[in-house]
Amino acid sequence: MQLRYSFLLGTALTAPAVAADLNVSVEIPLLNVAAYHRPYVAFWIEDKDQKFAQNLAVWHQLKSKNNEGDKYIKDLRQWWRKSGRDLQMPLDGLSGATRAPGTHTLNFNGAKAGLDKLPAGEYQLVVEAAREAGGRELLRVPFQWPTKSAQTAQAKGDSELGSVSVTVKP
Repeated sequence: MQLRYSFLLGTALTAPAVAADLNVSVEIPLLNVAAYHRPYVAFWIEDKDQKFAQNLAVWHQLKSKNNEGDKYIKDLRQWWRKSGRDLQMPLDGLSGATRAPGTHTLNFNGAKAGLDKLPAGEYQLVVEAAREAGGRELLRVPFQWPTKSAQTAQAKGDSELGSVSVTVKP
């Protein structure tokens, strides 16, 4: 009996611990256009070979007459092809309402967000935005998972997205 407990304790001390957090900041610019619609935005993670790894969030029109807003979610073309078409929206913990222009922060706790299941390696945060009667834009921000010290990387969009940064903390 005592040997079993010693083995379990030894295993717990040598098992890798992934308690990292991923924080994302995204700027939605205010565009001077005749008919402004808030953009739909998808956030997901891909590995270094651009293979889908995990969804983080999708901002879209949640409440609309006859679910009319759902037809525009397909305008997030890259996200839709990689993962979206396999999901039934709205999805608890993933879906959220569109956001007004400004800077928005998303915080993903490693274990709670399922990031602890990602193998160690090089990844990229992918952010795609699309507006009804507007444009589309996709940004990729590379990061290492997990990390031994805090790291921040960023990218800047040209139209539908402003500055996007990702911070990974151990």
